[in-house]
Amino acid sequence: MPYTLTYHTPTEASLSARPYNALNPRGFAMTIGMTAATLALPLIAVLGSPVMWGLLPFAGLALWGLWFGLDRNWRDRQILEEMTLSRQGLSLVRKNPRGPQQEWQADPHWATIRMIPKGGPVENYLILGGGGREVELGAFLTPDERDSLHEALAALLIRLKSYA
Repeated sequence: MPYTLTYHTPTEASLSARPYNALNPRGFAMTIGMTAATLALPLIAVLGSPVMWGLLPFAGLALWGLWFGLDRNWRDRQILEEMTLSRQGLSLVRKNPRGPQQEWQADPHWATIRMIPKGGPVENYLILGGGGREVELGAFLTPDERDSLHEALAALLIRLKSYA
């Protein structure tokens, strides 16, 4: 699962969430290598002729386009959301791939978590409220993952509010 909810004590936990990346660095290298080999096959037939020099730039451009697209996707998915929950306070830090780091803090007694099943920007839209603000949580998670995260965080918030 792309998020980890770790309980340190009954009233203290931490959440770490990041998007799921289906293509690891080894898979990236294999994809580029297999694409290069596939693009080289037609060039073998025209090896040594002037036609090869006409086809070579297009094969190189296609390979560069694949490399650029996969690399850009990888960099755009380097989002990290870290949250600490305790009786002393809630703190959420979102590290964006390009742009400033976003931070949010609230008192756990006044914090709320709610989910909008339909009608939000995404299915099972998860909102954490408190401290005069509402923030979206786990925008990159699937609807089922947001649902299970909502249940776990709601139970933890109830536990934090009930402990004296």
